[in-house]
Amino acid sequence: MTARPNYVERIRDELVKLLPDCDDALIDLYTLLAIEFGTRTDAVMVHNAWSVWRNRTDPDHRSLIPFPFLSPEVQELDEPYVQAIHQAVAAEYDRAVREARTR
Repeated sequence: MTARPNYVERIRDELVKLLPDCDDALIDLYTLLAIEFGTRTDAVMVHNAWSVWRNRTDPDHRSLIPFPFLSPEVQELDEPYVQAIHQAVAAEYDRAVREARTR
């Protein structure tokens, strides 16, 4: 990490706090979603990111199918990750606003 964390590191660090049991490679994918889509990130996007990661770790996993074909119960498992991404984006936005006000 750099002496003064950049926005990528801050968002990533926030996701690590919010998702402490999440694999580093998956955190990186969720960080990308946060940066690219912010609070527009949805469960389909989270599932697709998870699918890219899971394809490397367990390509035969039963949930490695397109989101619409998952059961509602399995779809719901993505929601805490969606919320964590939204929270990380909000924390970075709040920090940026505070910093801008002190300039």
